Amino acid sequence: MPEKGTHAVTGAFGFSGKYITRRLLDAGCEVRALTNSPQRKNPFGGRVKAYPFNFDNPDELAKSLAGVSVLFNNYWVRFNWKGKNGFSFARAVENTYKLFEAASRAGVEKIVHISITNPSEDSPFEYFRGKAKLERALMETGISYSILRPDVLFGAEDILINNIAWFLRRFPVFGVFGDGQYRLQPIYVDDLAELAVREAALDGDHIINAIGPETFTYRGLAREIGRIIGKSRPVISLPPVLGFAVGALIGKIMGDVVITRDEIGGLMAGLLYTDSAPTGNTKLTDWARAHSDAIGTHYASELARRKNRVSEYEKL
Repeated sequence: MPEKGTHAVTGAFGFSGKYITRRLLDAGCEVRALTNSPQRKNPFGGRVKAYPFNFDNPDELAKSLAGVSVLFNNYWVRFNWKGKNGFSFARAVENTYKLFEAASRAGVEKIVHISITNPSEDSPFEYFRGKAKLERALMETGISYSILRPDVLFGAEDILINNIAWFLRRFPVFGVFGDGQYRLQPIYVDDLAELAVREAALDGDHIINAIGPETFTYRGLAREIGRIIGKSRPVISLPPVLGFAVGALIGKIMGDVVITRDEIGGLMAGLLYTDSAPTGNTKLTDWARAHSDAIGTHYASELARRKNRVSEYEKL
């Protein structure tokens, strides 16, 4: 149980941040939201006040963290985007450096930081390199920290699991990159939130692989979701270049980025798997069965969420 102080959550109106915020409020904590979308619908009403990130104004950013005991950091981007109001890994890294510096200036006592499994500054993938740089930067602040390393999140607002089901509902086959035998360990978003809130109350520094209780191959995951939603399809192997091209074509039709080279490379390199005990209890298969009529009935768009800074994230 966290102390009933003031906590700040980045992205409190988004996906994982919303679940963390809900658990903090249920525990009687005061919560501030740090967000790029202060006009987004606030699911918590007057109980949570929104502050803009103010990355370009360090003094204001530090003021928004004044009196905060724990900062929960979910801030990141999934890919580089050069369109209107573009974003990039490099910008996300620089902005997070500013966030950590503001937290230090404001006297924040602890940071619970959401990272990724198997980050490395030597990684060929910018996503994993950026996450590793931020872990090192956090350790160098001198602020107490807990670093949580999930691989794939699932829940009512998720993108990956939903869109796998969307493809299965609409196409006669499902393609995987290469042999599809690389593994992943999805964790339920509220299990991650529970872990994050629990870590906030603990002394010391911790690094935890935040993984769920089930391990799937990517091929096996597609088959399992297909069975659960009643849309079993042949799962075929595609050369990664061809798989990326198909994803890019569908992304152009949907006005989104379906898959990135970093995501394909990270999957195939086994970076979404760790030899660790599970920290989450909710099984993806159980959750999917409970929501089998809803998963994949609509396409979940990353870019649509970033362009629409007013509406709440769509749910199943």
